[in-house]
Amino acid sequence: MDVQEFPELACYGLAGHSASPRDLIDEVRLAEELGLGSVFLSERFNVKDAGVMAGMATAASSRIGIATAATNPHTRHPLVTATMATTLHRASEGRYALGLGRGFDLLFDVMGIPRVTGARLVDTIDILRTLWSGGSVVGHDGPAGSFPYLSQDSSFDEKIPVLMMAIGPRSLELAGRHADGVVLHTFFTDDTLRRAVETIRGAAADAGRDPASVRIWSVLATVTDDLPEELRLRKLVGRLATYLQGYGEVLVRGNRWDLADLERFRNDDLVQGYPGAFDAIGTVEELTHLRDAVLPAQWLAAAATGSAADCAARIADQLDAGADSVVLHGATPSELAPVLDAWREIRPERLDALPANPGWMK
Repeated sequence: MDVQEFPELACYGLAGHSASPRDLIDEVRLAEELGLGSVFLSERFNVKDAGVMAGMATAASSRIGIATAATNPHTRHPLVTATMATTLHRASEGRYALGLGRGFDLLFDVMGIPRVTGARLVDTIDILRTLWSGGSVVGHDGPAGSFPYLSQDSSFDEKIPVLMMAIGPRSLELAGRHADGVVLHTFFTDDTLRRAVETIRGAAADAGRDPASVRIWSVLATVTDDLPEELRLRKLVGRLATYLQGYGEVLVRGNRWDLADLERFRNDDLVQGYPGAFDAIGTVEELTHLRDAVLPAQWLAAAATGSAADCAARIADQLDAGADSVVLHGATPSELAPVLDAWREIRPERLDALPANPGWMK
């Protein structure tokens, strides 16, 4: 298996909203051709099924790492999730990592399924690792559910890394104790990133793990200035506003931003009662209003913007703040090509040692 040129960098497949999942095939092929180390696949309950997308990415590639980042631990039976991951692990020849996240409480409420707790995440991970190692789960009654008997194959000894998505301090600590890799959130300031790295590595050490063995991914919104204005607004302003619509307080508190600014956003006439996600349906006029009159400039600055060289410099900032790797978020592989050219000029050689699988450090 050839090594990707930039194992420390990843993009998201089908970034944002997509009505054509088949586009992922060409995106993965181009990402691999450009040398991106991994493609991350975020599940949505429309045309972005995690298992299907990861299977497409596996079939379309031979070198690039593939991560489900993320699916939820309770929307599939643990045995189904274990089977999905084992199938992808073997089909990709070890390039696949399973990413799990809490998801959205309000969505689960209307779906009629339980909210995800930290205990449920940990219990699910323990069950998956037991199954992947050839063990059986017998008479289990825990946060993940009650399971009289679960088993895959006693001959299994599958080494499949688990990624966890984390924002707040408790989730970061949980990830440091239990996950092989951690995927942080978009629009973290550099100071927030440093604190998150310290929290993860500290929790790993407290749990008796090697702190350096946990691979930490920063997620950096990357919007170059050569894109059309509407697209730039949607990828930057629209994306941040959409996060604030869904779980603004978590993100604002994590960054130690002023909650009064969040209330000003929520109380804006445009935001109140808005009929959808800003990154999906926001107009140029609406997004310009949010940028110029509502959102603090420092919030939008927690991203990579400007020229390709400017964006490459922001990648270096993430690594300097303690991240091991960086997901260039919200940009397609073709949009990232000039950024990768600029990054090649300043990239540290030490990053060559990172493995293709985005869940492993060694």
